[in-house]
Amino acid sequence: MDISPSILIVDDHQSIRDPLSAYLSKFDFYVEAVEDGKAMRQRLRERGFSLIVLDIMLPGENGLSLCRYVSEHHGIPVILLTAVTEQADRVAGLEIGADDYIVKPFDPRELVARIRSVLRRSATQMDVDADDGSGTSFHAYLFNGWCFYVDTRELRDPSGKIVGISTAEFHLLRALVENANRVLSREQLLDLTQKHGAISFDRSIDSQISRLRKKLEVDTRQPRMIKTVRGDGYMLTGSIKKTKAA
Repeated sequence: MDISPSILIVDDHQSIRDPLSAYLSKFDFYVEAVEDGKAMRQRLRERGFSLIVLDIMLPGENGLSLCRYVSEHHGIPVILLTAVTEQADRVAGLEIGADDYIVKPFDPRELVARIRSVLRRSATQMDVDADDGSGTSFHAYLFNGWCFYVDTRELRDPSGKIVGISTAEFHLLRALVENANRVLSREQLLDLTQKHGAISFDRSIDSQISRLRKKLEVDTRQPRMIKTVRGDGYMLTGSIKKTKAA
């Protein structure tokens, strides 16, 4: 049975894919490589991967769009490869669910270190999600008719329909439900949701709140669940019930 972490490289340049695949294989990783988003989607339908190394500048569907798709439908950690040095583009990647990024050209040894770091964080988060410290598997938060399953990262609306959320939206919603009816500043939300070593941009919380409201609220102009407390931050209001699996 294959127990090595499995890495999928998505890059349209064969001169990068092939040497990088060979290099990562030396570090006890099972590695596959594809050239574009279409091939990535097909491979994800066929098998699971531990982590995806994803180039932003791809022909057809770009890496940011693909990163959002992975976050919402597969929950696999993503490291973005980018030649773009603009801060806004790096922030955009982190906001839509990327776990880390590395700027081209890069030392492949640094990528190995980042892969290992992301895999360690992912494994730790899975352990935390599965156990609340009491030895009982955690199940869900119930609020305003919605059901938020922390262990499976699944959000269901009052009709029972699954609503897709990105990794960033998952961490933000978890911070809000765990601190329901309490005002959280942007700085507090960053502390509760950002990945270790990530660059902090407090205004990025505003855009994440906006996207989450579009999924939860009937009228985003007059939100009833995620309230803005002017000058202070945000607050999830209402009755929150925490349940556990039997």
